[in-house]
Amino acid sequence: MKSSFLMRFHNLQDSIRKAVALSATLLPFCVMAQNPVGIFENHMDIGHPKLTGSARYDEASQTYYISGAGSNIWFNRDEFQYIYKKLGGDFCLTADFEFTGDTTGAVGHRKIGWMIRESADEGSASASACKHFDGLIVLQWRPFNGMFMRDPEEERYYPKKGGQTIQLERVGKVITMRIAHPGEPLQLVGSYETETLNGEVMAGLYICSHDSSVVANAKVWNVRIDKPVNQSYSSNPHAVPPNMNVVFGSRLEVVDVASGMRHVIREEPKRFEAPNWMPDGKKLLFNEGGSLFTVDINGGEPQKLNTGSVAGNNNDHAISFDGKMLAISSHRQGKPEGGSTVYIVPLAGGEPKLLTENTPSYLHGWSPSGKDVLIVAKRDGSKVFNLYKVSVTDGKETALTHNLTGHVDGPEYSPDGKFVYYNANVSGTMQIWRMRPDGSDKEQLTFANYHNWFPHISPDGKWMAFISFPDNIDPDAHPAYKEVTLKVMSLTEPKSPRVVAYLYGGQGTINAPSWSPDSKRIAFVSNSEPAH
Repeated sequence: MKSSFLMRFHNLQDSIRKAVALSATLLPFCVMAQNPVGIFENHMDIGHPKLTGSARYDEASQTYYISGAGSNIWFNRDEFQYIYKKLGGDFCLTADFEFTGDTTGAVGHRKIGWMIRESADEGSASASACKHFDGLIVLQWRPFNGMFMRDPEEERYYPKKGGQTIQLERVGKVITMRIAHPGEPLQLVGSYETETLNGEVMAGLYICSHDSSVVANAKVWNVRIDKPVNQSYSSNPHAVPPNMNVVFGSRLEVVDVASGMRHVIREEPKRFEAPNWMPDGKKLLFNEGGSLFTVDINGGEPQKLNTGSVAGNNNDHAISFDGKMLAISSHRQGKPEGGSTVYIVPLAGGEPKLLTENTPSYLHGWSPSGKDVLIVAKRDGSKVFNLYKVSVTDGKETALTHNLTGHVDGPEYSPDGKFVYYNANVSGTMQIWRMRPDGSDKEQLTFANYHNWFPHISPDGKWMAFISFPDNIDPDAHPAYKEVTLKVMSLTEPKSPRVVAYLYGGQGTINAPSWSPDSKRIAFVSNSEPAH
């Protein structure tokens, strides 16, 4: 009897232990939505590391801080700390990563990066964009639950070293990893076609110390989750609103040029465009739905700017160098090609003065003297756009280019008035040029296989910002919703352009002058995902 009792007792103990182990295994699935961090739905340890990880989001700097232990992310099971949200469809994940804290004696294969997983199971199918402590950069994946992780060298992918910006993208069944050192374009690391990670997945940031007895730390910033769609849009560079059957959400952002740190000021599930700095540097001016609005640099509710009866404003607006006047483009019904017309109005608001009777006319910049503005227009039956200088006194137009083919756009004066910067397609790619204010001495400034648009000169005259489109679009178009880069280029030293932001955008990103008055920051609009 005693032996039978003890047997039953030990069996009960064993059942309790198994129940506890099972509940521990199932617990993550029960609490997956209870620990939101920033834009992510949850954070948790995967695989029960011996030391508990953590995650937090600093709203002021818009930076994520993540800590985690774990023996490895390899073989047929993983241990790490994970911050994630569930995503379906195509998406593009981009962020900057850096190990922090005491790294004395850190194992070389300590890992941070982006990961997508089929589930929270420790042996889940997954794909990881990995940055190791020793500099190794690699895309690794587990094809099916419980299988060993695939070594990328088996698939003829060649690991790279270093890199701060990491991108993981899924388009259909294809998962692709890219990296970039600060200031450089993104480079391909590798890609593969998945059979298990093509539905709704967990997607997010992770850290693994690769040492069960140590907690590793990292910070992650410029975190962006974008959801592009694969379909063709209108290539009409001046369609307002764009001739598209989808509208994306918009983010109003500011980037510090020196550090590359980005800050989101406003985000909405609708379209707004072309931020411009107000003279005091405390507010931004942008267009939305045919009107212009100002918003505090720290966020808050936008305030509508009074433009009287002119209510078809597009994304071309510029403030005079003395900060007193505003030039705008607005559309008039019944006029050719949408009827874009240029007006001027006091920056404080009022009834605008018509400046260009003929259409189409698109405003782009003021002269430092305030006596004329620069426009892009078609005149005298021309089929292509050319650049013109227009007197604000009498509306007299002076042609600065006389192109019969190709496209020109985005003219803007340098602060000293010595040059007009613009973009032009002369040889099959859109590049940045400059000329004298009378149209003479035209000089090409950029030479690349990218299509470069909208040069904006910093108030101190030392830098030029512009947007680069991929080479697979029409060089004469600047469509919305593309993977583009925001770049700066020195005008005082012979240096190559430097990337300051990787984003999803294009039309409306930096159509208007975008530099802060102190020449340290640039405002722009990026797009996030289709609005619903």
